[in-house]
Amino acid sequence: MKFALFFGNRGFMPAELIAGARADMIKAVTDAGHEYLAMDERATRYGAVETRDEGKLYHDWLKSHEGEYDGVILCMPIFIDENGAVAALQDAGVPILMQAYPDEIGKMDFAHRRDAFCGKFSVTDVFYQYQIPFTVMKPHVVHPSSPAFQQNLSDFAAICRVVKGMKRFTLGCIGARTTAFKTVRFDEVTLQRYGVNVESFDLSELIFNVQKKQDDEAAVIEKLKRLENYADFTRVPQKNKLTLAKISVVIDEYIKDYHLDAITLRCWNEMETILRVCPCVLISELNDRGIVCSCEIDLCSAITMRAMQLASEKPTACLDWNNNYGEDENKVILFHCGPVAQTLMAGKGTVTEHKMFAKGDPGSGWGSNEGRIASFDMTYSNCFTENGKLKVYASEARFTDEPIENAFFGCGGVAEIPDLQNKLIRLAKGGFKHHTTIGMGHMKYVLEEAFSTYLGYDVVNIEE
Repeated sequence: MKFALFFGNRGFMPAELIAGARADMIKAVTDAGHEYLAMDERATRYGAVETRDEGKLYHDWLKSHEGEYDGVILCMPIFIDENGAVAALQDAGVPILMQAYPDEIGKMDFAHRRDAFCGKFSVTDVFYQYQIPFTVMKPHVVHPSSPAFQQNLSDFAAICRVVKGMKRFTLGCIGARTTAFKTVRFDEVTLQRYGVNVESFDLSELIFNVQKKQDDEAAVIEKLKRLENYADFTRVPQKNKLTLAKISVVIDEYIKDYHLDAITLRCWNEMETILRVCPCVLISELNDRGIVCSCEIDLCSAITMRAMQLASEKPTACLDWNNNYGEDENKVILFHCGPVAQTLMAGKGTVTEHKMFAKGDPGSGWGSNEGRIASFDMTYSNCFTENGKLKVYASEARFTDEPIENAFFGCGGVAEIPDLQNKLIRLAKGGFKHHTTIGMGHMKYVLEEAFSTYLGYDVVNIEE
């Protein structure tokens, strides 16, 4: 990420502390692997902002770099002037991290005391009055060279990725909602108002394009090799493997031609009855290479999948709230037929015939990717549209390494979720669906900050 650096000043405070802050912050940002923009230190005293005129100077400098930076770090080496800060950043248009320096015991005389602890409230109060969105983190004051600030910086970078990636993106909807699944309904106009552009495609077009593909086309042959290396395809008949490869090639063409950032797919039952395959493993492979794809036309799940992928920079998955785990009320088996990315699995998946389709129509369901979800800390989230609003929740849990019997179909994992039963009640009463989406790592704070402060989603608390 690239951050624009802002340094504040106030006349009667020890301004020489700003020079040291500039060096500290540049080192902290670059040591974390990020880039930075900073106004020339000769433009004002130490390149910092105090007056409204200096704020306007910074504002215009920042405007000249519009589109180059992902967030702003507002550094308060001392109790800074809030009026200059407002003038400088009221049109920043990106997340703003408030950082204030701590004072040191033994350096509390007038020449060294910073008072940034108090000054931070002056800035946040005035930004609140001006309705300029900003981010504050724990601890209240923190030195840029400290491990605590490195964690702040990591979280802020994740927030910036989510905001940048979610503010405007295009989501491809391939196929209509499965008739029986009213649970995944959504309001396309509402989503557009949140910057989510939905491009809809008829599944018949996909099937037609697949049927036009030849077995010996270079793209089909290359895709077949990719799939065979990705999962264990040894049980799948050659004809069905080729069909899966063709579907994957056609989906890639949709992504390229329409500049799709994420997709959702009608995965049954036309693909099974007409093409004699089940696309679970294709969804798995798409997610594993960084292209968010949800199944069952659960478009809203693709939204939270994309947010978590941006935050964690790792694949995500859409899963069913599927089974209790014995009598443990805080554990649940989260499952789907096989769209889970290899990165999230405990081992390489095995491509099988989907048991639900094979039961009534043998030979129609080749493509389910069976296995187990690995053990890791995770975040789960989902959303829906209602009355012009996008409502979303996020919470944290972990996948354990506890076994699920071998006869269990598909790809599942045991999730341990504190206070699960009460959370399930809140999800049910709140109108959330039978799906949740999961990502690696704990990122509830990052998601909620991005959703509520910068993207305008309605965040629903399921914790209490």
